[in-house]
Amino acid sequence: MPPTLASLVHHSALKLTVRAGEDHLDVPVRWAHVSELADPVPYMEGGELLLITALKLDAEDRGAMRRYVKRLAGAGVVGLGFAVGVNYDEVPEALVNAAREEGLPLLEVPRRTPFLAISKAVSAAIAADQYRAVTAGFAAQRELTRRALHEGPEALLAALAGQVDGWAALYDASGAVVAVAPEWAGRRAARLTAEVERLRERPVPASSVAGGPSGEDRVELHSLGTGRRPRAALAVGTAAALGTAARYAVHSAIALLTLTTERSRSLHAAEQRIGAAVLRMLLAGEPDHARAVAGDLYGELLDAPFRLILAEAASASAARAHADGHARPAPAPPAAAVLAAADTAGDPLDGLAETVESAAARSGEPVLVVPDGDRLVVLAVDGGAAVAAVQEYAPAVQAARAAPAVQAARAAAPEQSAAEENELVVGMSAPAGPIAAATAYKQAEQALSVARRRGRPLVEHEELAAGSVLPLLADDAVRAFADGLLRALREHDATGRGDLVASLRAWLSRHGQWDAAAADLGVHRHTLRYRMRRVEEILGRSLDDPDVRMELWLALKATAAAGE
Repeated sequence: MPPTLASLVHHSALKLTVRAGEDHLDVPVRWAHVSELADPVPYMEGGELLLITALKLDAEDRGAMRRYVKRLAGAGVVGLGFAVGVNYDEVPEALVNAAREEGLPLLEVPRRTPFLAISKAVSAAIAADQYRAVTAGFAAQRELTRRALHEGPEALLAALAGQVDGWAALYDASGAVVAVAPEWAGRRAARLTAEVERLRERPVPASSVAGGPSGEDRVELHSLGTGRRPRAALAVGTAAALGTAARYAVHSAIALLTLTTERSRSLHAAEQRIGAAVLRMLLAGEPDHARAVAGDLYGELLDAPFRLILAEAASASAARAHADGHARPAPAPPAAAVLAAADTAGDPLDGLAETVESAAARSGEPVLVVPDGDRLVVLAVDGGAAVAAVQEYAPAVQAARAAPAVQAARAAAPEQSAAEENELVVGMSAPAGPIAAATAYKQAEQALSVARRRGRPLVEHEELAAGSVLPLLADDAVRAFADGLLRALREHDATGRGDLVASLRAWLSRHGQWDAAAADLGVHRHTLRYRMRRVEEILGRSLDDPDVRMELWLALKATAAAGE
């Protein structure tokens, strides 16, 4: 502990006597300072023991002493030492009364005790306290290092909680609690997720202090990692501000957990390379070889039905759509960027990968995540937490596009920008097994293509089979074909010489049944036959050909969907 007024009073060599403020002797003394100024307050920082001889003070003036002592107490001075036998033979009563009124400890310093002796005593006590703190800090560092090397992060947190006489929690990059010590602090740590997410938005290293939930404790949050964005976070909860020894322990824990995090990143990269090899074997139709390479790392993933997921950044999807001759709606400004929900070092694919891996880690299920050029390939257990994370993530992005902040961004910058990179397009296969991995990849590609063309963040392959083919006609190339095919008929109808388009639609909808189609149109069936012959003559194509009937029906549907 730092020196206190009580420890100085009990110092046998100083011979100090308490004249006032007996109830406030337990306050720490930051330094002992000598000043004979009438107003030394501008030079005080707080926590000092002020030593005076009243060389320039009228120490017997009650009003002057009240003002003097009041200013000292207001400046944070913790005590006043008055030397007797220099300018005054004893401590003036006016000063004693003023000190009592303010509750400021007043110490009588005998003539044989020089102020220098008091300053040395304070300095020696402060140095001894700092030495004890440093020694305790090194001991804590050794203990934390031993725990980290032999027992892992959980044991390190338990040791840290004991060192700071509080609790400690480790969060992953998504803000989820990975480990906590002691166990009773789990709920407190979970309630700080929002604070951890805000810390993630700041460059490493970053820290913040938050009051505990319902004022329970004081919590320090520290980011972990060496990259631009944090890979994890540490929370330390205590009843009061950390002392020097506890501060050393926290800094040691931050360094050790950062090393653990960086080592985990290297292991993760190696696992990712194994995952890429497993994926290549699966897609090449070699499930047995894939299972052998997967081993314990990914073996469980191949023992149950899985989903294959393909994700692209919106800019890459736009480029693919353009290359394929497809148009897609102009993407909205980045919803994920506005909500800071999918931004990890500016790469949306990293954001999705982080979300999926964190969800899988929390549930204890295997997941294979492989970057593939401008795509991200994910193999995840069907019905598991990783698949659910993707399914929740995509609608969140879509909902955010309609948020007021997004609308304001769209109005302010309607043109395309680099921010488009923050949007994702995701396609998900139906459940499959190792033997059908290549088929699942094709399904995911098909779903991704539909998501890209429809401007949706996520499409699952089951939607393609369960839904209607008609939404697929909402494509510029299909509409152009339909307009070209029906243009001659529309131009004929525009002259008022017949209603060929409506007649063709009625006849096709009735599967070529003349009487039913004529009744729908309110005309004689011979009139309808004449109109169908005119359709064949104008188009130069036979309605007896089923392919022609199919193309005409799709053209009519495509133009109807466009409101024409």
